[in-house]
Amino acid sequence: MSRADIIVAAARSWIGTPYQHQAALKGAGADCLGLVRGVWQEVLGDAPVDLPAYSEDWNEARGSEHLWTAAARILAPAHSQAEGQVLLFRMRDGGIAKHLGITATRDGAPSFIHAYSGHGVVENALTAPWRKRVVARFAFPTQGD
Repeated sequence: MSRADIIVAAARSWIGTPYQHQAALKGAGADCLGLVRGVWQEVLGDAPVDLPAYSEDWNEARGSEHLWTAAARILAPAHSQAEGQVLLFRMRDGGIAKHLGITATRDGAPSFIHAYSGHGVVENALTAPWRKRVVARFAFPTQGD
């Protein structure tokens, strides 16, 4: 099994976990960052940093790209689409990037696994409306990075 397959399988094992802000416990609750943290822990071990409390809107009113900055510090930039990557989304034009998902393929088409408020952890097709919101893609570091 490839590393990407391992990441996608780990992410899919979270599907059905209820949405819970700031949570990262499979089956009990997770937000989008909690899902990525949980997959990191399953695949790579302990997270590289402790997370401070964060607001559900990621301080959007301030316009600071906290999530993007943090992702860029601990994840590797990815320039082409592949399974097992972390996608960063800007949910509205002019807003900050504040949503994460993990790339996959379902029924031969691109998809992504994410924790979505009101839905929990789900896998959705990476349709044009979602693709236009992607502002960055990252790869999980390899062991020892």
